[in-house]
Amino acid sequence: MTIFSLVLYVLAGILVCILYYYVSNFLLDFFTKKNSNDSLIRAFIFIAPAFIVLVIFILYPVFETVRLSFFDKFGREFVGIDNYIWAVNDPEFRRGILNNLGWLLIVPTLSTFFGLVIANLADRIWWGTIAKSIIFMPMAISFVGAGVIWKFIYDYRGPGDQQIGFLNAIVVSFGLDPQAWITIPIWNNLFLMAIMVWIQTGLAMVIFSAALRGVPKEMLEAARIDGAGELKIFTSIIIPYLQQTILVIWTIITIVVLKIFDIILAMTNGQWQTEVLANLMFDWLFRGGGDSGRGSVFAIVIMIAVIPIMILNIYRHKQEQKI
Repeated sequence: MTIFSLVLYVLAGILVCILYYYVSNFLLDFFTKKNSNDSLIRAFIFIAPAFIVLVIFILYPVFETVRLSFFDKFGREFVGIDNYIWAVNDPEFRRGILNNLGWLLIVPTLSTFFGLVIANLADRIWWGTIAKSIIFMPMAISFVGAGVIWKFIYDYRGPGDQQIGFLNAIVVSFGLDPQAWITIPIWNNLFLMAIMVWIQTGLAMVIFSAALRGVPKEMLEAARIDGAGELKIFTSIIIPYLQQTILVIWTIITIVVLKIFDIILAMTNGQWQTEVLANLMFDWLFRGGGDSGRGSVFAIVIMIAVIPIMILNIYRHKQEQKI
């Protein structure tokens, strides 16, 4: 896409929005003259674009994905629950479930923990703002870009070759043999998780930095006067006070981790037992001729995994409204 085409699309979008604004106001004036219930008409006119976008880009794909999961690879012949039975018996699917569980247990926990610790420590040093800016920088990098960067860090060139990978360069400097880090089962998943932790820690840190300013300073000073150490203050006052913030951050990162795909694709493409559900979905939908039935099953599983988190958020929001 050229710059000219991009500018043209942006201008076209702006013109459409302006046109809709004037047309909707004209329709509103026209109908309100004949109908006293103008509030209902106003709501319909201005909510309609968002509702149409919601139906086309969210609701329709969900129902179509569910439908395709019960059909063959071409979406023509009904096969019932055969695709689901195949998925349950597929070793790659089970491996993807286990890997996703590992990502869900480790990445949100470490990202939230490091973000809270760094936010708390950075506010105590004069160069804390600079430190927080550096730690937040990975958030500006795409997951694919981060994968490429860390691929050089984990790079392996063989025992006799000069190591350009940062990690292997350190290992060789201590007289040890270089390792093909991303090919070592179990450990390679942890190395991949480190990339996501590196990215998401910045997000957690920024949110915690804002939340920490809401902790009453009088409470902290009273604890110090009573002889409480900084570690005791951190665990007994700050963490309980930020409990809701911790839950929100953990939820946000968990949803991101459930959709993890880019890092796996850029680093290993699912090889060496690093397969995750989103990568499996991509493989079955778009590679080897594509299989919309089996690929849709993986999409459904990911969607079902997100539902409990959504329910938890809705429940927590209702509880906060009651307070």
